[in-house]
Amino acid sequence: MIDSGNELTLDEMFERLEKLPVPEGYKSEIVGGHVFLWPQRNTSWDITINILGQLRAAYPHKRLRSDVRMDCPGRLNGFAPDVVALADGPDTGRDAEFVAEVITRETASNDYGPKKDAYAAAGVPVYLIVDPYTGEWHLHTIPKDGKYHSAVSFGFGEDIDLTGTAVGLTLTTDDFPRD
Repeated sequence: MIDSGNELTLDEMFERLEKLPVPEGYKSEIVGGHVFLWPQRNTSWDITINILGQLRAAYPHKRLRSDVRMDCPGRLNGFAPDVVALADGPDTGRDAEFVAEVITRETASNDYGPKKDAYAAAGVPVYLIVDPYTGEWHLHTIPKDGKYHSAVSFGFGEDIDLTGTAVGLTLTTDDFPRD
């Protein structure tokens, strides 16, 4: 978006987005200066709430977020991750130590591409992609120099071992629905 020859800031873009008649039940994000809108789906919400519920074993509710704006490195990146677990300490609310995105067809390329890169550049230690279309999850860890240096993928039904990460627990995926 260009305004009188000047590029809009991320805040200006969100201000304009908030004024648009976005249909109820739609999510929005800005990825690389592009606005994305897509319908929220029951499958995505079921997986999101499942992950949030499991994270409650290690995180108080004040350190968990869902669909809340998170500005990330790169050109005009304002995401609304499905799940965020925040680090403890005086700056709680700023540092994400875990992000999970549940894939939707409309935005899958963002989650696997520019968002993964932005989370790595931000130093998010654990990035989880859950794909209800393939029935798989993809765990990315060890962010350094703007990319993740470790990745592991398995199908639903296989546990996600996060005990060696800042999260410190294992997520079960037996109840993740498929789309």
